[in-house]
Amino acid sequence: MSSVHPVTDPNTWGPSIDEAVNAVSRGGLVVLPTDTVYGIGADAFDAEAVTALLAAKGRGRQMPPPVLVPDLRTLDGLATDVPDDARALVEAFWPGGFTIILTAQPSLAWDLGETHGTVALRMPDHPAALALLRRTGPLAVSSANSTGLPAALEVDDAQVQLRDSVAVYLDGGTAPGGVASTIVDATGPHLRVVREGAVSLERLREVAPVLGVGEEPADEVAGTGDLPTDEDAPSDETVPASGPEANGG
Repeated sequence: MSSVHPVTDPNTWGPSIDEAVNAVSRGGLVVLPTDTVYGIGADAFDAEAVTALLAAKGRGRQMPPPVLVPDLRTLDGLATDVPDDARALVEAFWPGGFTIILTAQPSLAWDLGETHGTVALRMPDHPAALALLRRTGPLAVSSANSTGLPAALEVDDAQVQLRDSVAVYLDGGTAPGGVASTIVDATGPHLRVVREGAVSLERLREVAPVLGVGEEPADEVAGTGDLPTDEDAPSDETVPASGPEANGG
């Protein structure tokens, strides 16, 4: 049986966080509030738990979940060959509604699915989520909904869809953002938005050069005479690390 625990007050949420930490340590799933939408999470280094997460959502290994982290310092432990522009975006928009796809550290003992050697990382801007992540370490987190249904903005929405597949539900009230994170792929020669979300392209470009969804570099367009079309735009299901709903947003 699953249980619901409040995490609206930092002065009293200690026992609730304890319950979630215990569930994660046993290989269970938890639902947690984030700054975007509610997320369903599992220990990122527990392959069986990650498989259970994907099964709860009704998706396969071809759509691996993003990983939420407690602080910026975790970035270099999970990713390698981080471009300077990608690092600048992380420093500007973490914590917050920004997910970055990077090359995963090859030595990591985890199995998130068919990641093709990449990982999607985000640091949420939600105190309860961060309190949990500081205790558990990195969590594989996807939006707390069945695939194809709207992301949960209330814990009740998540419960209706995920039921007893989740051991512990953390109730943080209404998700404050209501919009999933922006995802930028930094594994290619150019930084590229693969999903628009909480952080606009204009804001990203104030920090670093980033291509929009389906946009081609100016020099390539000039060289071929071709303009980007709708067919050029990658879908959420084909981004290298996930098709993440990054989130937990």
